[in-house]
Amino acid sequence: MRSNGRRYLNESRYRAYVKYRIIYTLLDLWYDRGANLAELNHVHNSAPLDNVHDCPGRGKVIQGWRIAREKDAIMAEDIQWFKTHCARWDHGGCALLVGVENGRITKIKGDPDGYLNRGYTCPKGRLSAERLDHPDRLKYPVKRVGERGSGKWQRLSWADALAETAAGLNKVKEKYGAKGVAFGVGMPKGLEHFVLIRLANLFGSPNVIASQDICHAPREITGVHTCGFYPLADLHNPTTLVLLFASNPAATNEEGQICSNLDQQLKNGAELIVVDPRRIDYARKAGLWLRLRPGTAHALVLGMLNVVIGEGLYDQEFVAKWTYGFEDLSQQVKDYPPEKVAEITWVSAEDIRAAARKYAAAKPAAIQWGNPIEHDVNAFHVIRGLLCLMAICGNLEVSGGNVNAYEPKIMGLGQFVRADLIPEKPKEMISRHYGVIPRLMTISPAFFRRAILDDVPYPVRGYYAMCTNPLVAWADSKKTYEAFRKLEFMAVADLFMTPTAAMADIVFPVAHQFEMNDIGHYGIGHGMVLARPKIVEPPPECWPDMKIMNELGKLVSSPELWKEDHEEFLADLLQPSGLTYAQFCEKGYLKGPDRFKLYEEKGFRTPTGKVELRLSTAEKFKLPALPSYDGLPEEEDPAYPLILISAKSPNYLISSYRWVKKAREREPEPFVEIHPDTAARYGIADGDEVRIETKYGTIVQKALITDIVAPRVVSAAIGWWFPEGDPARQYDWDKANFNVLTSVGKLGKEYGTPNLKNICCRIAKA
Repeated sequence: MRSNGRRYLNESRYRAYVKYRIIYTLLDLWYDRGANLAELNHVHNSAPLDNVHDCPGRGKVIQGWRIAREKDAIMAEDIQWFKTHCARWDHGGCALLVGVENGRITKIKGDPDGYLNRGYTCPKGRLSAERLDHPDRLKYPVKRVGERGSGKWQRLSWADALAETAAGLNKVKEKYGAKGVAFGVGMPKGLEHFVLIRLANLFGSPNVIASQDICHAPREITGVHTCGFYPLADLHNPTTLVLLFASNPAATNEEGQICSNLDQQLKNGAELIVVDPRRIDYARKAGLWLRLRPGTAHALVLGMLNVVIGEGLYDQEFVAKWTYGFEDLSQQVKDYPPEKVAEITWVSAEDIRAAARKYAAAKPAAIQWGNPIEHDVNAFHVIRGLLCLMAICGNLEVSGGNVNAYEPKIMGLGQFVRADLIPEKPKEMISRHYGVIPRLMTISPAFFRRAILDDVPYPVRGYYAMCTNPLVAWADSKKTYEAFRKLEFMAVADLFMTPTAAMADIVFPVAHQFEMNDIGHYGIGHGMVLARPKIVEPPPECWPDMKIMNELGKLVSSPELWKEDHEEFLADLLQPSGLTYAQFCEKGYLKGPDRFKLYEEKGFRTPTGKVELRLSTAEKFKLPALPSYDGLPEEEDPAYPLILISAKSPNYLISSYRWVKKAREREPEPFVEIHPDTAARYGIADGDEVRIETKYGTIVQKALITDIVAPRVVSAAIGWWFPEGDPARQYDWDKANFNVLTSVGKLGKEYGTPNLKNICCRIAKA
C-alpha cells in the first residue's frame, strides 16, 4: 500500500501510522508553541500535565510534557534512522536516534535503549541538527583584517589558514618560549579535548586553559585526595535515597547523570532530598527541600555531620576500620549545631536534623552533586564535607551509593596525550605559581589572564581555542576582553562566529558532532566511552577539530608524532579493547566493570590507605586539614542588599545555541527571576527591563516575577549574547552577560575558583 509516496507493510500498520501521526501533529503544534518552556524553568518533561502557569511574553508554560515516540518505528521507509550519542556542545551523553532524509537530518529523538537516558533527550539534543544548515554557520576559514574585534574578515584557503596559524604560534614561541602560548577548550565531550592537550604537549606548552576550575575538577581533585577517586552517584543500581545537592539533572544532564535514571529511582520508591536555593521541579517531588541561603552550603554540611556524629548515626564498623581522622572531625563539627547553622543557612534546625537522619539511615544512599558547588571560593569545604558525609554513613564504593567508575579496556590518558614529551610540565604550568592543588590537565582562566595582563608568572601572548566562548563564559568578562585585546596572536575553531571568535586573528570552521566519527566521554571519569559515528557529511570546508589539530600539529611540532589520517586516533584509543571503530559503533558503548568495596582488598588509594576525613597531605599542599565554615563568599553590604545567583537553562548550553531559532522562540530574552515581594518593593512588573548591578558591573535583563526564588535572592540568566547584534561590538557581549557582574579579585586558594554565584547585588527598573 502507498500513501503520499510512502510504503507500509500492511493496512493495519498504515492505519496505526495515520492514528499516531494525527496525535503527534496535534501535540507538536502545542509543543512548538512553547509548551516545552517548562524546561526554561528548569523542570524535566517526564512529569504529569498538572502544572500550568503564565510566563511574561512567552505564553503558557507546561511543566512536564513528554510522549514516548517509540511508535515512530512504523514510520515510512524513506527515513533512515541512525544511532549515536549526544556530545560536544550537547552536554550529557544521551543515546539518540537520528532520522535522515535525502542526506539531511530531519528528526532527532531519544533512543529507548540508551544506557544513560532511557529514551529521554533534552531540548538541546532535539534541536542539534538546526545548527547544521543554519545560514550563519561558518563555511570556510577567515582572517582578520583591520583592528582586533573590528568584525572585518577575509576568506582564506585551508592551507593558508593553517600556515598563518602555525606562523603566528611559532612567532610567539620564538619571542616568549613555548609556555608563552596557551591552548583553550570549553565543554567538548569527545576526543578533541585530549588531542588539544596532545597538541599543547607536543608544541611544548604546559598551559591548557579550561573552565574546569568551576566544573568537575574541584570535586575530582578533592575526591582523589580524600578517598582516592571521584565518587559518582550510582543511579544505575537500586538506591533507597538520593540527596540532590546543587544539582538539577532535568536542566543540565551533568556528570553523566540523566534525569531519566533519577526518575526511575523515584518511581521505584527511593526517597528524595533536595538542597537548592531555587524551587526546582525536583523540590516539588522531594520529601524534604532545604532552601538554603546561597553561599552557605559548607555550613549546612557541617550541621548535618554534627547530627550524624553527635547522634551516633554513622557506620561505626566502616569508620573504625576505613577512615582516618574521625576524632578530629568529630571535634570540628561540635561547633556547628543545627540551631547555629540554621541562623547561617536559612534552613530550620528541624529540617537539618531530618535531612541528616534520613541520609544516615538510608542503605544505600547516593549524593548527586552538581557543579554549582564549585561556583564560589568556599567550594573546597563544601566538597570535603560531602565526602566526609558519604564516608561515615558507609555509602562509598557500594552499589546504589557513590562509587568509583572504572574505565573499560582503552588507551590510558597519559599515553594518548603524550605526557612523556613534556616532563617539566608540573613545574612550568602557570598555576604552579599560585600554589593551588596540583592538576596536570588544565589551568584556571583567572591565572591565564594574569599571565597576559600582568606577565605573572611569565608573559603569555598566544592562544589557540576550540569549542569555547570565554568572553561570555568566564568570570569577569571585562578582564577577558582586555586580555584578548593584548594577545599578539589568537586563533579560534568554532561552528559559528561567537563574541570570542570575533576577536581572533584566524577563525576555523568546524564540523558538527553529527558530521564526524568520534568517541565520547573519554577521560572524564565516568567509566565509559560512547560511540558517535558520522551521520551526514559536513560542508566541504568544515573540518573536525581533530583533523584541524592533526594538520596544525604537523606544522608546529614533529610531523612524525601525528597521523596520516586523524581518525587513526580512534583506532589507537580502542586498540586495547580489540575492537575496530565499526565494531565499537555496533556495540554503542563500552563500560568498565562495576567493582564495589574494592578497598577491602587493596585499601583506599590515599597515603593512609583510608578515607581521609582529616587530610594527611594538608601540610604538604597547604590545605585545611578539616572542612570548616569560613563565612560568606562576600561580605554583606547594605548598598547591595540582594544575593545574586544563576541557573543553567535547558534550552542553551551556557552561551551555545543562541542562534538556533526554536531555542530563541522558547527563551527569546534573558530573564532574571525576582520574588513577588521584592519586585513590589522596587516597583518592577513582569517583563520590565531590570538593571542588575554588583560592585563589578551592570547589565540589563527582563523581569520574571516568581516565588521560585526567596525574597532576598535574584537569579539571573547566564551565557547571553546576541548573534543579531553588531559584529564590531562582539555581538553585544556585555549587554546582558552575567559575567559582567562577576570578579576574579577573590579566588579560592585550593583551585583558583571565583565567585560565580552568591554575589551581593542591587536591582532597579531600567
